[in-house]
Amino acid sequence: MATTTLHSRAPLYWLALGSFAVGTESFMIAAILPDIATDLAVSEQAAGQLVSVFALTYAASSPLLTVLTGAVSRRLLLIATMLAFVAANVVAALADSYGGLMAARVLLAMAAGLFVPNANALAGVLVPPSERGRALSIVTSGLSLAIVFGVPLGAVVGHTLGWRMTFGGVAVLSVAAAAGLLVGLPKAINSAAPVVGLRDRLGALANPAVRRPLAVTTLWAMGPFTVYPYIASYLQRVTGLEGAAVGFALFAWGLSAFVGLAIGGRLTDRLGGARIVALTLPLIVLALASLSVTAELLPPSLALIPSFVGIMLWGFSAWAFYPGQQARLIGITGPKHAPVILSVNASFHYFGFSVGAGLGSLVLGVASVRELGWIGALCVALACLLEFAPAKAPRMADVPAE
Repeated sequence: MATTTLHSRAPLYWLALGSFAVGTESFMIAAILPDIATDLAVSEQAAGQLVSVFALTYAASSPLLTVLTGAVSRRLLLIATMLAFVAANVVAALADSYGGLMAARVLLAMAAGLFVPNANALAGVLVPPSERGRALSIVTSGLSLAIVFGVPLGAVVGHTLGWRMTFGGVAVLSVAAAAGLLVGLPKAINSAAPVVGLRDRLGALANPAVRRPLAVTTLWAMGPFTVYPYIASYLQRVTGLEGAAVGFALFAWGLSAFVGLAIGGRLTDRLGGARIVALTLPLIVLALASLSVTAELLPPSLALIPSFVGIMLWGFSAWAFYPGQQARLIGITGPKHAPVILSVNASFHYFGFSVGAGLGSLVLGVASVRELGWIGALCVALACLLEFAPAKAPRMADVPAE
């Protein structure tokens, strides 16, 4: 399969465009959540469940659907999945009720959870082994660029033309990605790329050495996502920033996240994954806590710059953590088992996103958006306790055989 595409990386860029569409839809909803709540006559807590349900559906359905479709041609599956993503975005744009939009978010999560891991798997097949790292970085860059450009652009479109147009815009983008996959993916790809079985994914949890890091992943995801779905409300109430101007804050967050991913990856190669995890977790605690400190102590006229600083530190440190954590897990299980443990880790971090969004909704039910930073910081502080607690020496039975 690789020999047919050695002279062209065009298929990888179409896969990246699909990842860009998925990433834009996944993260942009935070910017338009207040508008959705107002239009559909629901509370912001209820609107926040649109994020929680998406993440939970992604975490639960992605490994199962990937296994169930393991015998399907990757080319056919990716094209069909992107078309399903188009349809789900259209359903979301036309939804006239909270229940209808919730159903659309479930469909979107299932399509996204099927597309992203299979796009990564196919990227590793389209090129020779010596180019796999670069191929994966190209496809993953779609998600990174969505954080930087797609999310703030969605905020501007949503506040200018209405929140429904954000889903309409992603649908158009997804049509372009589907057309590119149809034309750009070689027809010679008529067999499935290797798929990690469900038994292998569950078997990864049998290794006691990965349990604590996976718990750290969950708490790391919970903390920021306690705040993220409600970032537009936070900015409006704490700084007075609202409407399309929220897009600037999300651009600052996304750019910081992009830089964090890049620097985190490079420093991981130099310092090791465990050290990057240990350095970034306290920074996330500081960043999230600073949002509540700013909200409590400063008037709106003085809160804008400190809020931006906190948001940018949060974006940088939270995403610098990610490559370090991935490298550490690969180091624990060995490169041979990397696809399995990274797939399991992805499910854990989307589960953490879901729980975090639900926790944020509960906080809003009893307090206000000003307290979200404290709760998010507490989640990551618990991750720090797990990370820095002395590890129990493994029993002989727990030591994996060479």
